[in-house]
Amino acid sequence: MQASIEQLSQINVFADLDTADKVNLQPQTQVQKYSKGEIILHEGDSLPAKLYAVVSGTIQVTKTATTGKETILRTLTNGEIFAAPALLGNGISPATVTAESDCEILTVERDALLKAIQQNPEIALRMLMVFNNRIQQLHETVHGLVSERAIVRLARLILYFAAESGTESTPQGECLKVKLSYYRMARSVGISYEECVRLIKSLKSIIIYSRGGKMTILDMQKLDAIAFGEILPED
Repeated sequence: MQASIEQLSQINVFADLDTADKVNLQPQTQVQKYSKGEIILHEGDSLPAKLYAVVSGTIQVTKTATTGKETILRTLTNGEIFAAPALLGNGISPATVTAESDCEILTVERDALLKAIQQNPEIALRMLMVFNNRIQQLHETVHGLVSERAIVRLARLILYFAAESGTESTPQGECLKVKLSYYRMARSVGISYEECVRLIKSLKSIIIYSRGGKMTILDMQKLDAIAFGEILPED
């Protein structure tokens, strides 16, 4: 199905394009729907020369080590682009992309994208900013795995999702809008499921963790201090 003008407008790198430019892009676009849990790209897949973007829903990007251990690299939502190697690399998917919820994925043919960039170089600049930010995040993740304690990485992960997905104020504290399972958190910070459970319990005076991944931050200031290694929770 060809993308609509509205769908193209939802993609961050195209948001400010003139309507005429979006109309020119339309014939070289496609939108495909995926159900929750469905694989969008497999690690090692050969990728067509296209730009990939999330129109609606949420996707999860994971990497599997030679040992079989799976790590969550990032979660992306409406408007975000992904699968950079399809345009800038060797054309091989470096990770597996899974629909975390029902979602719609938009693709734009490379030749049409290059033509749009020639007319509006701002598109390329925005793409480079996105990829640069992700490289920096990856660097910080690797640095954290090597040099920082697991509790620090876990606290930073919770704060990241609080900022990225937002929170709702409740009488107890700030409730994250996104649900974080033990399994998801463990895979995101490079620890075992059992260690994740133990660390969350050690934060009982700072967060409330409920079944199903619901999390409420009771003391944002203390969680922030742990994230920066200034204090450690009491076991």
